[in-house]
Amino acid sequence: MLGTDFILKALASEGLTHLFMVPGGLVDPFLPALGRQSAIQPIIAAQEGGAAYMADGYARAGGRFGAALCIGGPGLTNTITPTAAAQSDGSPLLILSGEVETSLEGLGMFQDASSQTLDDVGLMRPITRYSSSVDSPMNLGHLLSHAILNLLSQPTGPVHLSIPKDSQLAEMTANHVPIDPSVTRPGLLSLSAAEASLKRLLGRPGGAPVKVVLLAGAGAEHAAENLRAFAEAWRLPVATTLRAKGIFPEDHPLSIGTFGYAGTHHARMALLDSPPDLLMVLGSGLNERDSMQWSLKLAPSSAVVVNLSPSTLGEQMPSGGVLGDVDAYLEWMMSQRERLAPAFGATAAAREAWMEGIRAAPRLQDPENRESPAVPIHPARVVAELRRALPRDGVLLVDSGAHRAFAGHYWEAYAPKTYISATNLGPMGWAIPAAVGVQCAQPSKRIAVLTGDGCMRMHGIEVATAARYHLPITYVVVNNAALANVWLRAHQQGPVPAALTSLPDLDWAGFAKALGCQGITVTDPGELLEAFAKGLSADGPTVIDVKADKAYPTPVADWSAACAAWSYHE
Repeated sequence: MLGTDFILKALASEGLTHLFMVPGGLVDPFLPALGRQSAIQPIIAAQEGGAAYMADGYARAGGRFGAALCIGGPGLTNTITPTAAAQSDGSPLLILSGEVETSLEGLGMFQDASSQTLDDVGLMRPITRYSSSVDSPMNLGHLLSHAILNLLSQPTGPVHLSIPKDSQLAEMTANHVPIDPSVTRPGLLSLSAAEASLKRLLGRPGGAPVKVVLLAGAGAEHAAENLRAFAEAWRLPVATTLRAKGIFPEDHPLSIGTFGYAGTHHARMALLDSPPDLLMVLGSGLNERDSMQWSLKLAPSSAVVVNLSPSTLGEQMPSGGVLGDVDAYLEWMMSQRERLAPAFGATAAAREAWMEGIRAAPRLQDPENRESPAVPIHPARVVAELRRALPRDGVLLVDSGAHRAFAGHYWEAYAPKTYISATNLGPMGWAIPAAVGVQCAQPSKRIAVLTGDGCMRMHGIEVATAARYHLPITYVVVNNAALANVWLRAHQQGPVPAALTSLPDLDWAGFAKALGCQGITVTDPGELLEAFAKGLSADGPTVIDVKADKAYPTPVADWSAACAAWSYHE
């Protein structure tokens, strides 16, 4: 078989069902190869960045990993931001790029971006787990396996493989052996560190802990079942980071919501107002937004931090951290029930009384905004009505902008992988193409996107891809004629900053119709639920242009207070 056939067969054997791509001369041999197989469906994006975002969405929604194919040079450079976003969020994204034949490198070939010119591999190295070029067709088989192994090893991240045309067209005799999940997700746990954490807990100088809180990050996503079982066994309240929103049901009695940026009052009260006796941080890197501007006070005597990343433990818990997989740690802790009973069981009633006091206070900032009759429409009302319309197991993708804060605060998520957002790097427009990948990975789910008019200007053209493949995605554009999150700061600095962050009010419903989508414009909040129902029942994509006001402040009062109080020197 040819190199292209080998690659496609290998990807299919790894469980891939879709390949997101933009055709071009350097990947021409893949086009007939795609026609010679039926296991992988090609999805043609409008732009290479969109293809990479789609593959990222596919990976986050439950695919083992996502893959995008493009030409090297200008095609690959279009994927740099998507790849960086995948790197910052630990998303397993495979970027395959075409390259000129190795014998022609550096001779002035059109779009040559080999190591002799632009050096595509070098460009991608800082933002990937692995970036390499197939220097000989003889090496294609093991280099592809090496890339996939790096892609899936914990913690996961993106990789890049450049494939020159001679490797694409070479006759291959190798067979790809799919990588066993036990190799890439072995459930590693330092038992000595786990045992040490338990002994510290049992031997606390202050006695058995009453105020115990679990803070779950994205590294606990695969541990949702054990997280719930552990919390319920000892009546432990659970907060999640924004990136992990949904891994613990937010309508569960033990949920205290999101901690950090756009978090709930309940999470702030439990973690900061009166610091807990014991805080268990499970799979969070504790960056600025996850830690409420680094407000958490972590010490071995009052915290347990579990993470697969040695560097994260070294930064956050130089001594006393537990290096390991969160699921393996929780499973081990569940096996220690008899030892835990004196500490956790004996204090359950007192803990419940403490939590009752927290639950008596408002959970959300300005909750009345969810019912606001205001015109232009309040974004909180948009979020509330969309939550009512989307099925419980529906998936919401959230883009970057002011709408991210409203969604993070007011949206309730009930299961893992039902609230998806690129939260660390936060590229605008990410969610629009990413939803295509999510829908491909979860064809039976209803998918909705909450985005903004600024985001639509960046990647809105990819709604045409959703239309081309008849994907029933509902795109909700919070159209406030501004780069609202920036405008909220800028307009206080004078008329020029306000003007620079304002945008013309475009007809996004008309734009959508021109690209083959259903388009709906909503100007009255009373029309939202009907519009969402219409979009969610369609058999193709719908773009709903919601006319909102840029002046509504985002629900980040707790976050702002933490930022104002924080000092690097403390």
